[in-house]
Amino acid sequence: MNLKFTIFFGIFFLLYGLCNYYIGLRGWQAFNNIPITMRLAWYWTGGVVLLSLSFPLGRFIAQFLPHDLGRIVIFIGSYWLAAMYYLFLILLACDLLRVINRWTGLLPSSLQGSFSIVTLAVMALVFIIMLVGTWNSLHPVIRNYEITISKKSSSLDTMRVVAASDIHLGWIVGIDRLKQMTNIINSLEPDLVLLPGDIVDEGVDLETEQELPEALRSLHPRFGTFAAMGNHEYISGNAEATIGFLNRAGITVLRDQWTEVGDGFYVVGRDDASRHRFNGSERLELSALMADIDKHKLPVILMDHEPFNLDVSEKEGVDLQFSGHTHLGQLFPNNYITRAIYEQDWGYLRKNNFQAIVSCGFGTWGPPIRIGNRPEIVNVLVHFSPTE
Repeated sequence: MNLKFTIFFGIFFLLYGLCNYYIGLRGWQAFNNIPITMRLAWYWTGGVVLLSLSFPLGRFIAQFLPHDLGRIVIFIGSYWLAAMYYLFLILLACDLLRVINRWTGLLPSSLQGSFSIVTLAVMALVFIIMLVGTWNSLHPVIRNYEITISKKSSSLDTMRVVAASDIHLGWIVGIDRLKQMTNIINSLEPDLVLLPGDIVDEGVDLETEQELPEALRSLHPRFGTFAAMGNHEYISGNAEATIGFLNRAGITVLRDQWTEVGDGFYVVGRDDASRHRFNGSERLELSALMADIDKHKLPVILMDHEPFNLDVSEKEGVDLQFSGHTHLGQLFPNNYITRAIYEQDWGYLRKNNFQAIVSCGFGTWGPPIRIGNRPEIVNVLVHFSPTE
């Protein structure tokens, strides 16, 4: 692990510990003020300690447990991560409101309830958020687009492209969700299927989960299924195994590679930008990757997991780019952060002849919940029209 990753994880776990301490302290104060029994406060404190440890330690200890028991530990830790996030935000907002009211006295007395009642109400609100978020994560939508590419040199007038990014197969997203995805994709009768990165997550056993390749093998688009690498293929430590797993499923992985499909278009797959952090080698520059492509002859469709530097794709003559990675923040209000980081963190963008579609993804990372967005499969009807 390099120095940057050490610093990143050090800061992450420091903030994680402080958030859990703050939540535990506020809960202790609330339960300690309830006259029924002080045991509630101790139960709360012990519960927060165990839950806070379940996320960072869960993935480590799960590998030594029976698979189903390991999955339960992972689920508990992942749900706590989301609960912690919203408990912290809401409790902090309540504390700020109390401070402002102490200075200004703006709140009417009817809204100045006891601290214990407010804390319990916050916990109930977070529980509702978790239920809604879980429902959201299990009910994907089909995001439809219709675009025109101003190139054509074959008899192909239209093509249906279906893309699913950020599946995150692993402990959380398993075979049932994967079958749900492949059934939806097949129902759209695509000509081309693209999987632009983060297909697998940490924790998936690529050797024993035999049903996963079989489910992906059920995809049957006319021009094939192509995949690109994402950051989680590298984070999992299974990049090479993932490529073999996808190849066995009949999926072509383009790792800084391109292919000409049916004399009708090019499909280009960039390796993930994070590659150098894990194997020490940088991915190819897009100009070098596309050096032998006749960009004036055929349309160029690019998969690049993270939607950084879209101006480079435009400059190099890419016609249509598919990206993911952002999850649209996954948990509101994180979408404001992704919006600040990326030129396009979700949806459709056109810049001259360059078009890009950024998906918020099909799966989830960490908490199996989505707030403020829904998992999606991108369904694009592409028209090919020669430049006038």
